[in-house]
Amino acid sequence: MSNNSRLTRVGVFYDGNFFAHVSNYYLHKHDRGARISISGLHEFIRNKVAENEGSDSRYCQIVDAHYFRGRLSAQEAEKRNMLLGERSFDDVLMRAGVTTHYLPLGPNGEKGVDVWLSLEAFELAMYKRFDVSVLVAGDSDFLPLVRKLNTLGTRVLLLGWDFEYLDADGRQRATKTSQALLEEVTYPVLMHQVIDDRTLRNDRLVNGIFMPVVEPRQREALASAAAATERNRSEIAPRPIDTEPLPTERRHGVVQNLLEGYGFIKPADGGDNLFFYNKAVSGAEFKALAIGDAVSYVLGRNNKGLCAEAVQLGARVATPAAAADPASTLE
Repeated sequence: MSNNSRLTRVGVFYDGNFFAHVSNYYLHKHDRGARISISGLHEFIRNKVAENEGSDSRYCQIVDAHYFRGRLSAQEAEKRNMLLGERSFDDVLMRAGVTTHYLPLGPNGEKGVDVWLSLEAFELAMYKRFDVSVLVAGDSDFLPLVRKLNTLGTRVLLLGWDFEYLDADGRQRATKTSQALLEEVTYPVLMHQVIDDRTLRNDRLVNGIFMPVVEPRQREALASAAAATERNRSEIAPRPIDTEPLPTERRHGVVQNLLEGYGFIKPADGGDNLFFYNKAVSGAEFKALAIGDAVSYVLGRNNKGLCAEAVQLGARVATPAAAADPASTLE
């Protein structure tokens, strides 16, 4: 069997916090406006390994992939409305054949995740004899791991990113991959250069790194279809037993969460968050709303209980402090 037809065994190791940061950057700050696709990134990795190893991509296979990250407790994630998002991403990783490794996220952030990744990556490379280990990371803390992998004869491909952006407070933020790490690995790849290379803008592998972008019209059509489905369900489902008339005065709150075609309002006077449809917004477009916006509404009912109707943007929100000091109300 010739060298270029021998199977090249590839192991992939994700610094989950770094990967999430990069994916959020491309979704919220970059012209791409899309998250990174795990399956698309794996296809890019296979072809990049084949290019560097001088073989056919068919003979470069990812035999192990592992994702490491600190994680909030289920209760804390639910309080922050993050539980569904985390479970959905777990489904993505599971479908892509990625094994997850989570450590409890403490009050001071992640502790021990880098060490755990390094130990697992070294042990698996030693016992499974990876030809190439791939690191999706940028921290110099992984430098000892790379040196240890070099002693095993395992080549290391590094996917790193450098980028700058303005945060929500208008402050300049920068992410840079460790120069020492780039110099120590066998195959350094600065992904921001690959992605922003205009000569590759029609490249199938580069474009495949990102999830498909849903155009605004498609998004509205999907939201309308979801709303129609919900209406059909409500017509079939039994009506709530509670038929007492609801108060008609306008109430106040803050937009707590926004999803495709609907959202939730946190009432200023306390209590459970209230669901509202995009069509319940009056005087403004639903897409003009943002999390944290002050709104007013009237109580309504759907088949699941109380909801918000006739939602209007820019109303005053009464807070405990505002009750004592009218000047402290939020416009």
